[in-house]
Amino acid sequence: MIEDYLHSFARLRTNRGGHKWTALTRHCAPHKPFLLLSVMDLIAQGQIIENFIEPSFELTDTWNGYWNAVMPIGHPSSMAHPFPRLQSDGFWYRIAKPGYDEKTEYNISSMTKLREVYAGARLDEALFTYMLDSVARERMRTMLVQTYFAPEIQARVSDQGFINLAAFAYAKDVISGLGEKKESFAAEPHKQKAVRDQGFRKAIVQLYDHRCAICGIRVRTPEGHTVVEAAHIVPWRESHDDLPANGMCLCRLCHWSFDEGLMGVGAKYEVLVSDRLRIDSNMPGHILTLKDRLIFKPEAERFWPGRGNLSRHRKTCFA
Repeated sequence: MIEDYLHSFARLRTNRGGHKWTALTRHCAPHKPFLLLSVMDLIAQGQIIENFIEPSFELTDTWNGYWNAVMPIGHPSSMAHPFPRLQSDGFWYRIAKPGYDEKTEYNISSMTKLREVYAGARLDEALFTYMLDSVARERMRTMLVQTYFAPEIQARVSDQGFINLAAFAYAKDVISGLGEKKESFAAEPHKQKAVRDQGFRKAIVQLYDHRCAICGIRVRTPEGHTVVEAAHIVPWRESHDDLPANGMCLCRLCHWSFDEGLMGVGAKYEVLVSDRLRIDSNMPGHILTLKDRLIFKPEAERFWPGRGNLSRHRKTCFA
């Protein structure tokens, strides 16, 4: 029966157009292939263990990773497009929330609307069973990559799947205390860096629950984007240290200000603001109001920023 599913995967009902979709994606919209690859990634990671596919932040973030890795900059899209429409391919079944009907074709164009209408989806039981098997899953993955992507970008799509799985494992290593001077995976240097970056980001953002340690902002969009980034206190190129004690979750403004030495963290975990912000024609705005406030830290003390790392930042960067 797996041959039937491979046949279905090779004939997904995708939007086709020589003008909108280039030869890199075989003149087909890549939304459905990216969704199926993302589902298989989360199954491989053990995040999906039952035949229920929820439009979660993790699934959306994984889908975004494929899109950003393959599609040209300036062509944004959303997982909201393929999630309900995959039902037309015969093995994916929408699960509507009360008040909505699975068979009705609603106009879904955003993740907000998608989550309003659908609780999730399920697969054919046989297909889900195949996806649980690593060998069968790899056959299905290969079919998608070879069918919908030109030879020159097939490696890029496959690499993204490897990076997703390895980064998930690396994030677990970071949280468990193995993220210091350790390569827990064998891969080319560019893949190692991608895995480290993505794994460190996953771990730190999770520990801070998407909240900036310095200003406290926490914003996640329905489309799976977050305002925060994972920042090293002592740069990785100097420390090779991805432990949580060498990381903080920071919004883009605080991250830039911290790296520029315009902001720091004191011995009592208070926010430090450099006098350099007041010079010339600077208008630092709300940054000045953060001075002396305590930073936001993970709940468990073992994940707090290390005082030694913060001291090093104050001595070498903050002024």
